[in-house]
Amino acid sequence: MGIAAKAVKESANAAEALLAGFERSNRKAEGLAMITTPDNDNNFDGPMIFIIIGKGYESDASEGIDLHILLKAPDDDTAVREALNALAEEGFIEADLDQIGMLTEIPEEEPHASAYQGAIDGEVAIIRFN
Repeated sequence: MGIAAKAVKESANAAEALLAGFERSNRKAEGLAMITTPDNDNNFDGPMIFIIIGKGYESDASEGIDLHILLKAPDDDTAVREALNALAEEGFIEADLDQIGMLTEIPEEEPHASAYQGAIDGEVAIIRFN
């Protein structure tokens, strides 16, 4: 078998392996609830309350404090900027923001319930975990 034929065969084998993996992941996803309508941030009916999970540092030598930040913002970029500004106002010199998401339900347990209400009222709520 020539070099070109061998390369074509290897490429075909790789494509078959990818297709098989795709089919396996599709079978796994069949049992999951899928979104039937497009998810468009511009169509959200309620206030957009974001939760940002990260760690804040009050000094160079500090170990860091686990944080949840809740705030109302028109988009995730604005939410991150406002969260960083609020952390700076609270004395944090650095922050690692690991996750951002939009809350789809009102939290029932404290401290997130009161932080959510503060976010609805326009505050940036910072929850510290020691």
